[in-house]
Amino acid sequence: MSHFIVKKVAVLGAGVMGAQIAAHCINAKVPVVLFDLPAKEGPKNGIVLRAIENLKKLSPAPLGNRDDAALIEVANYDDNLDLLAGCDLIIEAIAERMDWKHDLYKKVAPHIAPNAIFASNTSGLSITALADGFDDALKARFCGVHFFNPPRYMHLVEIIPTASTSAAIVDQLEGFLTTTLGKGVVRAKDTPNFIANRVGIFGMLATIHEAEKFGLSVDVVDDLTGAKLGRAKSGTFRTADVVGLDTMGHVIKTMQDTLQDDPFFALYKTPDVLAKLVAAGALGQKTGAGFYKKVGKDILRLDFATGDYVTGGGKAADIIGRILKEKDPVKKFKALRESTNPQGQFLWAIFRDAFHYIAVHAGSIADNARDIDFAMRWGFGWNVGPFETWQASGWQQIATWISEDIAAGRALTNTPLPAWVTSGAVAEAGGVHTEAGSYSVSKDTFVPRSTLAVYDRQAFRAPMFGTRAIDGKTAGVTFFEDESVRIWHMQDEVLVISLKTKMHVIGEGVINGLKMAQEEAAKNFKGLVIWNTDAAEGGAFSAGADLQAALPLFMQGGAKAMEPGIKALQNAFMGMKYSNVPVVAAVAGLALGGGCEMALHASKRVASIESYIGLVEVGVGLIPAGGGLKEAAARASMEAKGSDILHFLKTGFTNAAMANVSKSALEAKAMGYLKEDDVIVFNAYELLHVAKVEARAMFDAGYRPPLQKPITVTGCYGLATIKAQLVNMRDGGFISAHDFKLGEMIATIVTGGDVDQGSVVNEQWLLDMECKAFLELLNHPKSQERIMGMMQTGKPVRN
Repeated sequence: MSHFIVKKVAVLGAGVMGAQIAAHCINAKVPVVLFDLPAKEGPKNGIVLRAIENLKKLSPAPLGNRDDAALIEVANYDDNLDLLAGCDLIIEAIAERMDWKHDLYKKVAPHIAPNAIFASNTSGLSITALADGFDDALKARFCGVHFFNPPRYMHLVEIIPTASTSAAIVDQLEGFLTTTLGKGVVRAKDTPNFIANRVGIFGMLATIHEAEKFGLSVDVVDDLTGAKLGRAKSGTFRTADVVGLDTMGHVIKTMQDTLQDDPFFALYKTPDVLAKLVAAGALGQKTGAGFYKKVGKDILRLDFATGDYVTGGGKAADIIGRILKEKDPVKKFKALRESTNPQGQFLWAIFRDAFHYIAVHAGSIADNARDIDFAMRWGFGWNVGPFETWQASGWQQIATWISEDIAAGRALTNTPLPAWVTSGAVAEAGGVHTEAGSYSVSKDTFVPRSTLAVYDRQAFRAPMFGTRAIDGKTAGVTFFEDESVRIWHMQDEVLVISLKTKMHVIGEGVINGLKMAQEEAAKNFKGLVIWNTDAAEGGAFSAGADLQAALPLFMQGGAKAMEPGIKALQNAFMGMKYSNVPVVAAVAGLALGGGCEMALHASKRVASIESYIGLVEVGVGLIPAGGGLKEAAARASMEAKGSDILHFLKTGFTNAAMANVSKSALEAKAMGYLKEDDVIVFNAYELLHVAKVEARAMFDAGYRPPLQKPITVTGCYGLATIKAQLVNMRDGGFISAHDFKLGEMIATIVTGGDVDQGSVVNEQWLLDMECKAFLELLNHPKSQERIMGMMQTGKPVRN
């Protein structure tokens, strides 16, 4: 077995994409050197240095920890081409000009190591044409590798091999992108704009065309084509503004220049409205105006008829909103097809256009239908791919309606649906996705998913409608299941508990489930993993305590009635910490409040890079009471090693008092919520696998729970020091009187309370303090205002 290890990456071009690709390599601990032209003035590497500085300002943040920007090595093409010899992967990411790219390739080719992979991040130029002039050896190691913006967050990367590209090189690159950088890889054919941009930009052009035809404004279209369709909430026109109207124009131009024989070519004309905006310099978000314009606090929309910006806020009609909420896609599409409302007719038209387009082009742009669906899900933020939608809505019926519209002249082209749609294997199967695989037009068969070794790390791969693949909700052997948790295993020596509550909040059912899972794991398994089935689909690890469920108990018996529940929560978490078998928290997404405390008490944490961890209880007028403050005090005592504990306590206190939440797992390490030996995973589909590996390894290494150690606290001295800072903040108007009270209570707990400096307390002492403060705050009117405000609006109340 030979391992392909990328020891170093070079990125050529320090523009927006190049710099962000370099940043994500640094996130993944891959050394990277970022090249650009030598600056004409100032330091010779000035262009790259400015790009790196800009990374710290971008939102969403490209770097998991902004301080890591300094780890990007800087270079220019005049002085540093020798650095390429030490790179295993070289990614070119300069402007979309074939001539510029060829000039650069001539310069760098002699310096590329004989086994290095060379790839272009072009968004649509021909990879075969880019390789013109290479010798055969370099052609075999050259391909397209198309990241989507922003590269840290967008799951999709398209790999585009040419006829000359070595199959082994493509496999190696897919493995690196999947595990190390955490991407969802789709292999595209070398056709203009590849898969996602080809289908996605067509969809945007069709949407503009149909919106004008049915007289719909941009705000109404965005409301119809965003979250209501299970797509990016920015909809169509807002997404175009974010991407940049000039960028969109370049992609359309590629289609105009290279797809003259396409039956949909007429649609590739740059829409007049887009051309006028670009000519006027209104390029979208980056220039402050595009299809939308922000004026003060108001967001104005472009009026197509007049070209002026007018008040926005238009929404979908109620009747259409009700149709879109229909759970049965067959009924939903029938209602849209038969609707007399222009909005309903518009929605049917854009779906029909998309289905028609992918049916005509599936064979030329992709190996199979699955790749098209994943490209749209991972690259454009769709919950469901276009072929999946068609199949779920009744394959044959939709095909009949499309054919009727083509015959009636209502479609964008009179080209009929290909024969494979309505006869043969697909028609018999009722769609393109089956248990055997997904349909390949070129091979006329159903193609199974990749069997590359890298996918053995994904216990449950990204689901695809129609394939009936096993998923984490039903897989394995169930030990126990109720409405709160499922406790199960795959007969692999590790027990798993999956939370089923909304946002995986923690109530009595989850607490009981944790206790039951710990007891069973200690008896019959090597470890316990806390993992949720939606971890790879943007789900939360846990949004904290279930306040909604606890409210009736509080209303009936007051704060005192809440005490048994708090004690049970504390006991469950302490049980995790001192479990006789390792308990591994597989963290992804939000881990807030009690969810953060649950992770803190695990024997180890395996966290997705996109983990947002914090103690946020002050937002609802409360303080952490599940042991979060106790852990801050215990860790400060341990880390101080005899020196000033207060110095080590400052971070833990500030995080809780300010409700600070990490913006990544890397930042969570810097904040102390993750330990240095905790594992960060870049592909959330690998989270369960890695967590199980860790649990088994800890057990096999002779795992013993930590000994219960006494905690040295700063006492009155520490409290007085922190309180003085809080007084200054309150008197300066930076925090409210109630924020001051909350801060003082947190400070009292983490310093051990009214005891002398250097006093030694046990964990139960601090847990009792947490419980007492929590119960006191439940009775406080200001805290009650915050709790009710959060429950009613979902937003924190500042009082």
